[in-house]
Amino acid sequence: MIHTRRFILSAASGLALIATLPAAAQEFITVASTTSTENSGLFGHILPLFQEETGIAVRVVSQGTGQALETGRRGDADVVFVHARAQEEAFVADGYGVQRVDVMYNDFVLVGPGDDPAGLRDAADARAAMAAIAGAGAAFASRGDDSGTHVAEMALWAAAGLAPAGGWYLATGSGMGATLNTAAQVPAYALTDRGTWLSFENRGDLELVFEGDPMLFNPYGIILVNPERHPHVKAAPGQAFIDWIISDAGQAAIASFTVGGEQLFFPGAD
Repeated sequence: MIHTRRFILSAASGLALIATLPAAAQEFITVASTTSTENSGLFGHILPLFQEETGIAVRVVSQGTGQALETGRRGDADVVFVHARAQEEAFVADGYGVQRVDVMYNDFVLVGPGDDPAGLRDAADARAAMAAIAGAGAAFASRGDDSGTHVAEMALWAAAGLAPAGGWYLATGSGMGATLNTAAQVPAYALTDRGTWLSFENRGDLELVFEGDPMLFNPYGIILVNPERHPHVKAAPGQAFIDWIISDAGQAAIASFTVGGEQLFFPGAD
């Protein structure tokens, strides 16, 4: 049985341990994270603040959530920062991560052609919105990459009692930005996290056409990769990053990140 409790460090003890590490170990940590944290510009905003306070640089591997968790399973990252709660909890339960910690949340939205051929603006809820897209055979661009967004999309189809297939369903196998580019070119509907949508500049005819259903809630969690499974994991600086991002300073940094005056992520769990 893998014992992980002793690696849950407090912010003070984590930073104290870092002070005793050799300089080479202090240079950087690797964080495998969902593309939305990178594409939205959030990391560009918060990581310099963390490095200024701690002296620890963060190298980001930007991937879909499924790929980021796989990177963690291989021990190729020190921390994973993703948004698919069930997969995150399984990652910890299987002994690959120490503990899942809530960091922030936003929501998913459905975007699509401005003329809204499937009538999503009139949909009663997210299930009805997905059913309307399928019923109309309207083009839909899916990430199709086992990302947190793709997992959420498939849950919405399942809730609507549908298994999407056919020429109207376009699986890109790409990140959120590339999938939105495809949606803009077709044009097609797409599910996206609000943060990436607000930061996305190549919108073409795309508009936000459905939002607000509780099913679209999008929480993000952060996990230290288990150093008992992968001894080379930089546990102390990795935990220091986790401690900082859930501290008052880290949460304030998240809350202060805006695009066009609009806040993209909200601290905490709800």
